[in-house]
Amino acid sequence: MRILFVAAEAAPLAKVGGMGDVVGSLPKVLKKMGHDVRVFLPYYGFLADKIKIPKQPIWESTAMFQTFHIYEATLPKSDVPLYLFGHPAFSPRRIYFGEDEDWRFTLFANGAAEFAWNYWQPDIIHCHDWHTGMIPVWMHQSPEIGTLFTIHNLAYQGPWRWRLEQMTWCPWYMQGHNTMAAAVQFADRVNTVSPTYAKQIQTPAYGESLEGLLSFISGKLSGILNGIDVESYNPETDRYLAQTFTSSTLDDRAPNKIALQEELGLEVNSSAFLIGMVTRLVEQKGLDLVIQMLDRFMAYTDAQFILLGTGDRYYETQMWQIASRYSGRMAVYLLYNDALSRRIYAGSDAFLMPSRFEPCGIAQMLAMRYGCVPIVRRTGGLVDTVTHHEPMNQVGTGYCFDRYEPLDLYTCMVRAWEGFQYKDRWHELQQRGMKQDFSWETSAKQYDRLYREIKGLPLEDPELPKATELVSGQEPLPFASGT
Repeated sequence: MRILFVAAEAAPLAKVGGMGDVVGSLPKVLKKMGHDVRVFLPYYGFLADKIKIPKQPIWESTAMFQTFHIYEATLPKSDVPLYLFGHPAFSPRRIYFGEDEDWRFTLFANGAAEFAWNYWQPDIIHCHDWHTGMIPVWMHQSPEIGTLFTIHNLAYQGPWRWRLEQMTWCPWYMQGHNTMAAAVQFADRVNTVSPTYAKQIQTPAYGESLEGLLSFISGKLSGILNGIDVESYNPETDRYLAQTFTSSTLDDRAPNKIALQEELGLEVNSSAFLIGMVTRLVEQKGLDLVIQMLDRFMAYTDAQFILLGTGDRYYETQMWQIASRYSGRMAVYLLYNDALSRRIYAGSDAFLMPSRFEPCGIAQMLAMRYGCVPIVRRTGGLVDTVTHHEPMNQVGTGYCFDRYEPLDLYTCMVRAWEGFQYKDRWHELQQRGMKQDFSWETSAKQYDRLYREIKGLPLEDPELPKATELVSGQEPLPFASGT
């Protein structure tokens, strides 16, 4: 099939969250499966620093009374064609934010629709989040082009209907009070990035006011777990590590912890329980819980703590203040640094991810890949990827808690700290996490099935369960108070 991915992010070129990982990895796997897959991305001002882009566009057109140009390149480390939407609105060296964000991404979606109608017509347009939400609405009049709409984060729903009518064409048949609501109604299929999150968003606790609509369209709603790029993120070959290692040579991992402590100015102590956290500093990620209990945890234990990320100024300031009280035991780096994040995964003993909600989460899978034991709250994709450690039964891959409460997080972290004292069991726990298969192959088969269902094509693997069955068959979830 001819499949066009349309998104605001694609790793490693433009990445803020999990969407970038999906769009940067899934097309490569689908290409190997025999599909003609191409990616449509804004031509951000910084892209020319990362890849070679021809100076001459391959196509020119207009949308919303604006002239735009399309440039063709290739997704890095692949043969997947990459089409860049060129317009001055995307010339600044940023992906999101700005007063014109609604307008610029609505223009981008218009450009993608014109491209699909007039230049390269796909069988399926795979749309990602609200930035592309109007495409399923417009494609409703083009039955030869099917649409799949993927929800990466329901909290961001795009401009309201009245704003859309000021900016662009809203067909007479369009329904929905904002871009996200319109997209889920008109897309042929809707999916989100984990089975548990697909179920949770149909409840008031996680539905962001769309739970009624999502329940109504649940017949076409699926949950497909994200994967990770296991070739790029491989502790056996990662050039950013002080010492490479595998699950069978886990003792070789030790030098990475020492090197990380030296690099970040922590006390060099291989026996200290080192917790890493690589995250966006926003409320969704559970930073309010961390701020409330971290002082107590640091005072009670001899643990060390590393934070890498950027976000809200309030959380940045609070974490800086806590770090100032624990010189030699806590390091806070307010920046984005992929190489450092890999060293944190490879050098930390545990990885903290106490999210209020989490559509899928990539970091916990990367942490396990590098032998770093996750400490997570049971929500969204964290339920589907991390199982609670039971030492007596020798099962589980991490430490989990249910309620979104500081005491529950504190208790879970203390249990992990105590578990670290038993080195043999901890070693087994690390190995179980490293042996988990989080590659894209299984997920790509689920997406292939969705594409075939949209086009009414026979299924290559009829035995593979439907993504909707994975959602409907999910165990009851602990919807805790405070969420």
